[in-house]
Amino acid sequence: MPTPVHGVEGLKQLVGVDLGFTPYRTISQERIDTFADATDDHQWIHVDTDAAKKGPFGTTIAHGFLTLSLVSAMLPEVLSVDGVSMGVNYGANRVRFPSPVPVDSRVRLGATVAEVTDVAGGVQVQVNVTIEVEGAPKPSMVAEILFRYYS
Repeated sequence: MPTPVHGVEGLKQLVGVDLGFTPYRTISQERIDTFADATDDHQWIHVDTDAAKKGPFGTTIAHGFLTLSLVSAMLPEVLSVDGVSMGVNYGANRVRFPSPVPVDSRVRLGATVAEVTDVAGGVQVQVNVTIEVEGAPKPSMVAEILFRYYS
């Protein structure tokens, strides 16, 4: 159940709030292959299952940017904003991929609102996100993601 927030004033009240975790979702080879087709990134570690078996992870792994792109789909599962005219993805301050996402693993997103600052017509929200693989000792992705919400 996402944390409901109303308007830019409601967003300002979220600084330091841990939004919790999404449910897990499975990263299939079909999703990895579709991402490879969409980005023209067909590196063998992602799409060649036979070669990847002999590689450093013993299987194919998701692209780091596929993992990052899941933020757009998963964040609304922990944060629901209404009472704004528009919200946009503004970018990222920092993104790291400390460990791989093996094919058929299950991932979830955790998020904390780190900062809310005023901008013309609204606020900029920094959300610190983590994507982790079920049972893995380290996160697969950590990032400072920026959104802008307008009154």
